[in-house]
Amino acid sequence: MGKKDDRKKADRKKADGGLRSLLRLPQDRVDLAEYDTRATPGGPDGKTTALAEMVRLRERLAGLQERLYAQSTAGDPRSLLLVLQGMDTSGKGGTVKHVAAGLNPTGVRVTAFKAPTAEESQHPFLWRIRKALPKPGEIGVFDRSHYEDVLIARVRELVPEATWSRRYGVINRFEQSLADDGVTVVKVFLHISYEEQRKRLLARLDNPDKHWKFNEGDIAERALWPAYQQAYEAALTRCSTDTAPWYVVPADRKWYRNWAVAQLLLEHLELIGPQYPKADFDVAACRAALLRT
Repeated sequence: MGKKDDRKKADRKKADGGLRSLLRLPQDRVDLAEYDTRATPGGPDGKTTALAEMVRLRERLAGLQERLYAQSTAGDPRSLLLVLQGMDTSGKGGTVKHVAAGLNPTGVRVTAFKAPTAEESQHPFLWRIRKALPKPGEIGVFDRSHYEDVLIARVRELVPEATWSRRYGVINRFEQSLADDGVTVVKVFLHISYEEQRKRLLARLDNPDKHWKFNEGDIAERALWPAYQQAYEAALTRCSTDTAPWYVVPADRKWYRNWAVAQLLLEHLELIGPQYPKADFDVAACRAALLRT
């Protein structure tokens, strides 16, 4: 099938189910090698167009965020949680910066999960996750998440296999409970290539202003790339459900990555359909009283 036919097919899918249909992973065995990290499914025609569309997306996201927060003041429990996972340099932090740029900070909770602290290690692995969940009306963003406990914990053998293998089921039940409580979970895997990661790491070394972003351990982690790919494939396969599916976003092109995540966020907020609550007071009487002052 040629590029023209691929584009037509993508446009049809986008018309049917938006970018969600294009990027949603199947609920069977995932092979990441089959997904092109430089592809731009359903995306704009190039970087310039994507940057222009991001302005429009931010405006629409800001409006939907305000309505989501507003309806929570009337007792609506709904919220949204964006989970970003990916290999180092895939752009989790950069994605947050670009996608959340137009949102009201008071309604956004961004949590970047690092290695568990001594206190966190004394609790079940979801303990620190639950503490960071968005409240009603909020948009929560996880830069890394509970999936680290079936990724690095598996690759680095931080816990026995019997422990991390049980966690897939625990995660599925946890995410189902979130949905039952009104939380829309949007899980995005930022798919970067081995070659692109090296390019970005070298760019950090070549720029003194980026040295703070480089960790010598990044080189050792690259040696474990195959193991991480296997761990991700297992997590994506076993934890992509109807309630909380995974979306794979090709991340070699930063402009597409940012646009795609913003578009996915927009589509899920539109599915929630937040509305401004109706006034529970006499608007006319209050207006008349105010005019008399």
